[in-house]
Amino acid sequence: MRNASSNSQASGRIVLPVTILGSSMAFIDGTVVNVALPALQIAFRASISDVQWVVESYALMLAALLLVGGSLGDILGRRKVYVFGVAMFAGASAWCGLAQNIDMLILARSIQGIGAALLVPGSLALLTASFPEETRGQAIGTWSGFSAITAAIGPVIGGWLIENSTWRWAFFLNLPIALIVILLSPRVPESRNENASHHLDWPGAFLGTLGLGAVTYALIEWPARAGHSGRHLAAAAILGAAALAGFVAVEHWSSAPMVSLKLFRSRNFAGANLLTLFLYAALGGLMFFLPLDLIQIQHYTATQAGAALLPFITIMFGLSRWAGGLVARYGSRIPLTVGPLVAACGIALFAVTPQNGSYWAAFFPAVVAMGLGMAICVAPLTTTVMNAVPESESGLASGVNNAVSRLAALLAIAVFGAALVTVFNYSLDHYLAPLALNPDLRAQIDAARPQLAAAHNPNPVIQHAITESFVSGYHFVIWIATGMAALSAITASLLIQSSATTSTKRLEN
Repeated sequence: MRNASSNSQASGRIVLPVTILGSSMAFIDGTVVNVALPALQIAFRASISDVQWVVESYALMLAALLLVGGSLGDILGRRKVYVFGVAMFAGASAWCGLAQNIDMLILARSIQGIGAALLVPGSLALLTASFPEETRGQAIGTWSGFSAITAAIGPVIGGWLIENSTWRWAFFLNLPIALIVILLSPRVPESRNENASHHLDWPGAFLGTLGLGAVTYALIEWPARAGHSGRHLAAAAILGAAALAGFVAVEHWSSAPMVSLKLFRSRNFAGANLLTLFLYAALGGLMFFLPLDLIQIQHYTATQAGAALLPFITIMFGLSRWAGGLVARYGSRIPLTVGPLVAACGIALFAVTPQNGSYWAAFFPAVVAMGLGMAICVAPLTTTVMNAVPESESGLASGVNNAVSRLAALLAIAVFGAALVTVFNYSLDHYLAPLALNPDLRAQIDAARPQLAAAHNPNPVIQHAITESFVSGYHFVIWIATGMAALSAITASLLIQSSATTSTKRLEN
């Protein structure tokens, strides 16, 4: 419930920059860290599974605890939980930047993910509580616009710092932003939901985290350890599946579930979230492996790799207002079918366009097409999710959809990584078979396999084999991503109704 001071113009002027700056840390982190991966892989001589865990440990905690973070804000105070999340995120960022080995970095990233789970839902909740209905839309629009700008500029600045100094700046960038947020936060009015249940779904949060973590572990470690740890990985996968089944049971019977399963009775809500799972899996997998290709194969600098996706973000920012009106004009099904199909074409271009030319010929068309496709469907997707449920459930619906998008990227990086490693190893064996290498040299090559494209060999023939094997695996996962995006379009055409009225009425009854 908002208090009187939260409606004042003065408090609004403070709430807006505080929420923009805090949430921008999470947006920046999601893009800058990917640009830093090749550099830290070299610094720590890390395998591809290590690099995956740098991203996945963060994504796991964020996806699993996002709804818990929102509930804590409703109960304990949104400002309090938001600022605590910012402080935790900043402390973990400093720990990441000071990490002396890959295991320490992965642990710090998981703590960073917990901080993000507290601050991400808090930013929009504070805006909603601090602005009256007549100005709330403008405030959220401003928040979205500046968040897009920071997401675009962050990788360029971070890439330049990584290129000219160290990968550690990918994490140190967060510290001055967090300090400003903490210093301004006392002037932000506190708010909470007086009607919120004070019973948090800790069993659901535990089972969800355990299930996602075990399944992710099995997928990431399988390519490297399947031969001598097959039973161990199978046990992890079974444990994960059992925990996820337990999560569904707990959510079904809980009096205060983290995920209200009744929301999925709405055909539009269920269809929109399935579409989100497929589409953001394609996008998340691509965003992880593209910087590796740009830097390790195409020999882009970190700055150039950070700037490569600027057209994508610019198009989404420029067309967001236009795309927001597509549902009113055409209904939900058409933009949610056309958008993913255009995005699928853009993703496919990364595989079919020759990549040894200039950026403008090799990558720019793919980035533009992918950006156009995502711009067409992102705003209609959000509108469809929100219209599919009663207004009283809109906050939970938004949180579930946000969590699904994070979960999609989490699983995609694990699955795509396993596919890439498998194709890489098969292709490398094919290239090495006719070379009749001596056992010592073959053992040296095999020991470097987990590094994929980061592995270097002084023999140009062997180095060419490593490079071509990575490109084969990379193209394979690009086609998987293309298929996922196309599958999201099929989902929209089959499940999404042009009007959400029927679904909402059914849910209310």
